[in-house]
Amino acid sequence: MGQAAASAYVTLEDYFEGEVDASHDAPRHEWSDGVVYAMSRGTPEHARLIARATALLARALPPSCQPYASDLMLFVASANLSTYADLSVVCGPLETVTVRKAGRSLGQAVTNPTLLLEVLSESTERYDRDGKFQAYKQIATLREYVLVSQYERRIEIFRRVDDWSGEVAGPGQRMCVHGVDLEVDSLYESA
Repeated sequence: MGQAAASAYVTLEDYFEGEVDASHDAPRHEWSDGVVYAMSRGTPEHARLIARATALLARALPPSCQPYASDLMLFVASANLSTYADLSVVCGPLETVTVRKAGRSLGQAVTNPTLLLEVLSESTERYDRDGKFQAYKQIATLREYVLVSQYERRIEIFRRVDDWSGEVAGPGQRMCVHGVDLEVDSLYESA
């Protein structure tokens, strides 16, 4: 996973409380079936690609669809997973799960993304392609999963129609991402 695991079982409520109470610059964590994993911090290029993808998509998305930054917590009940994507798009009203402990609300995690985007790094690429994607596939509303390389001009998109199918685009090529005609090179250029 590219992440370090804690050894003891942690309830979703305790995990969520830790995430909510953490300082802004503290590392984020993923919760998978009672195990908490510290998530890797991104490089400047990783952060730039997320910001660029957000800007390009936000300009062209219909008003009913909103992009969300990487601090949006996601919850996949069927996979028993709480995590973060680098970029999430939700179309229509947000659907959330409210996490409570001792009668008080700790906050919410989104359950209905339409598009999820991950910028690949050496430490997370295998997990983003395999384990995380398998969990994301269980989200009924998810229609597109986008993987962006930070080492070469390469975008991969997986779309759900009846089943999942993939497409790859490289330098000089275009790709349709959530109805947005995206030039691969424009994603990698400085804003």
